[in-house]
Amino acid sequence: MFKNCSTIRVRYSETDRMGFVYYGNYAQYYETGRVEALRSLGLSYREMEDAGIMLPVIHFEINYFKPAYYDDVLSIETIIPLMPDAKIRFDYTCFNQKEEILNKGTTTLVFVNKQSNKPCRPPQQLSEYLKPYFR
Repeated sequence: MFKNCSTIRVRYSETDRMGFVYYGNYAQYYETGRVEALRSLGLSYREMEDAGIMLPVIHFEINYFKPAYYDDVLSIETIIPLMPDAKIRFDYTCFNQKEEILNKGTTTLVFVNKQSNKPCRPPQQLSEYLKPYFR
């Protein structure tokens, strides 16, 4: 299992009329979590795309427990629980600055060859970086 944590400060534009973070923004927060998790391993989305591999989301799920508010500092804990094959799963837990769990979610993405538009194996570099976490 690989784990990474990143932080996000809630901007005013991300809240609704009730003062809560609008629920749809968590998809973007989770994206930040997974991009930063991959970057912490030494691989960026840009490098994968430049190498001809795309990563579309095929599943998104979230369970909300508490709201976040303007100017809160959120921690997005991102976990890769399984060694990727043609798909990669990310699990997320979002905490506020009081370390209260606000929501938990998961996304599944598929590795797609940009030219053939067909699923493919993950980049060898990613598999190598993740190997130590799945022994």
